[in-house]
Amino acid sequence: MSNQQKVAIVTGGSRGIGAAIAERLARDGFSVAINFAGRSADADAVVQQIEQAGGRAIALQADVSDAAAVARLFDTVESTFGGVDVLINNAGILKLAAIADSDDALFDSQVAVNLKGSFNALREAARRLRTGGRIVNLSTSVVGLKLENYGVYAATKAAVETLTAIRSKELRGRSITVNAVAPGPTATDLFLDGKSEELVQRLAKMNPMERLGTPDDIASAVAFLVGADGGWINGQVLRANGGMV
Repeated sequence: MSNQQKVAIVTGGSRGIGAAIAERLARDGFSVAINFAGRSADADAVVQQIEQAGGRAIALQADVSDAAAVARLFDTVESTFGGVDVLINNAGILKLAAIADSDDALFDSQVAVNLKGSFNALREAARRLRTGGRIVNLSTSVVGLKLENYGVYAATKAAVETLTAIRSKELRGRSITVNAVAPGPTATDLFLDGKSEELVQRLAKMNPMERLGTPDDIASAVAFLVGADGGWINGQVLRANGGMV
């Protein structure tokens, strides 16, 4: 099966890393379903850019924390493109606070999207992906860095990394790989929001490359894992962070 016949779902694909991944997979020949929660205009813009470049894409709304909505997402992709081969579990939210200052709303919202949302999509993908498919979950290098104020966020992503390894073993016999990509500081709205320029520059200098990552850097790592050269990588976490940790 060529990439031109393969179908990828990218959750949280309307902007930032998700949009870069969707555009890269489309360039590599995948038909791409761009999932979004509420930013329909952004998702439509990504679809338009892909189509103008000769690719195939659709934008589909679904709250990944809602299992029924995720099932409907897969239903629509299957009816539109004929099946699903790749899941990119990218949807996530980031709210920073010290553990002592983290209220229930901060905790519950991040668990709902980052952990339960990833779980919902993983569960559906296990039932739907065609033989030879690929799953890539998005984690964070903060799991290794353990920075202050990232406690709840990093905890949800550490759980995603554990699900990644276990799911790779549970899909034995179907030639489906399950891996995670853990970006370091990356120049996206999600990362930059609420941070001072001094803090951004300090974080940028923490890795030996002395710069922030770009969404395209992360998209390249994902493209490797879902492409022909990534087929022997399974159950792993690729820390795409310029050597920070």
